[in-house]
Amino acid sequence: MEPTIANKNVPAPLSCPSMIAIASGKGGVGKTWFSTTLCYTLAAKGQRVLLFDGDLGLANVDIQLGLTPEKDLGDVLDGKMTLKGAITHYKEGKFDIIAGRSGSGSLANIPTQRLAELRNDLIGLAGDYDKIVVDLGAGVDRPVRLMAGPAGLTLIVVTDEPTSLTDAYAFIKLTHAANAQANIGIVVNMAANTLDGEKTYNTILNVCRNFLHYEPPLMGIIRRDLKVREAIRAQTPLLKRHPSTEAAMDVEAVVRKLMK
Repeated sequence: MEPTIANKNVPAPLSCPSMIAIASGKGGVGKTWFSTTLCYTLAAKGQRVLLFDGDLGLANVDIQLGLTPEKDLGDVLDGKMTLKGAITHYKEGKFDIIAGRSGSGSLANIPTQRLAELRNDLIGLAGDYDKIVVDLGAGVDRPVRLMAGPAGLTLIVVTDEPTSLTDAYAFIKLTHAANAQANIGIVVNMAANTLDGEKTYNTILNVCRNFLHYEPPLMGIIRRDLKVREAIRAQTPLLKRHPSTEAAMDVEAVVRKLMK
């Protein structure tokens, strides 16, 4: 039997409409880059934004943004401070961050009850923000899905690689089985062009339609852009360094959909 999020020892997931969970199933699809770029774009439009780095073992939100936080999620899990106390303001992007701690183990190593408490503490911060963006770890492990459970929207980042599509489908299948009302959208990243992105989306759409009788909507197609790699190397947000490049405009389009 496939595992579900439900557990009699864990409080039921609270609802947090302002939370956006960013998932991928597979690593290496640009999930963290998309999360940071999404937050930068939302903040530029006047939204109060918190970015939560939920990939504890391979945390790299701070690295991509060129930050060296004095506090992080590891301090919270060690009992040194509250989740709110671990917030770092990213002045350049005008949004807040709760950084992870790379190399400190994965969410899978944290007791389920502690994860539920962490999730609920994060929801407790929702009143201070218009959007809370959760950059989930890669994979379909139960702890990852538990953190995504309360999200008002979960965006699955995929590429045209077969493993990306397979793992994304697995995440959708498990999430949908646990909560048929879950709001899930697809973002195709690193597409050669818009038509290629639509083909990738249609591949996963058809599988979901045939086997789950569920049709996750397309939330955006982000075209492959060499400026993205350049911005990551420079540890600078793409929309600050190259605001008129194709990938930047594509993320802007995603944000316009979200803000509707």
